[in-house]
Amino acid sequence: MQRIDSPRIGVDQGDIEIFSEFEEGGAMWSGDGPRERRRHVRFGESFSAPPVVHISTSLVDMAAGTAFRSELVAEDITVDGFDIVFRTWNDTRVARIRAAWMAIGNLPFGDDWDVS
Repeated sequence: MQRIDSPRIGVDQGDIEIFSEFEEGGAMWSGDGPRERRRHVRFGESFSAPPVVHISTSLVDMAAGTAFRSELVAEDITVDGFDIVFRTWNDTRVARIRAAWMAIGNLPFGDDWDVS
């Protein structure tokens, strides 16, 4: 366990649905081959530098008759947000996915100043 006692370290977190395509028969549910969905997340407050972001699935609804092939990653991480990216391929059929995320990083601080 790490004890944090600093106004310079921020932790933001959330849980977001990336897609739900079962009801409308979207490509994640009815298609095949490589497929991708992106969802942009904005932090509640800007960090002073891009934070470390951790992602995990909080809900997976898959078809039972195919293999479970997937990748879940954070991309394009900035001080203001990032993209959650879900990828699948071949005949995998995905009805819906939700992801939990956590960002930990440095926050701007009132005593910081730039002398350049």
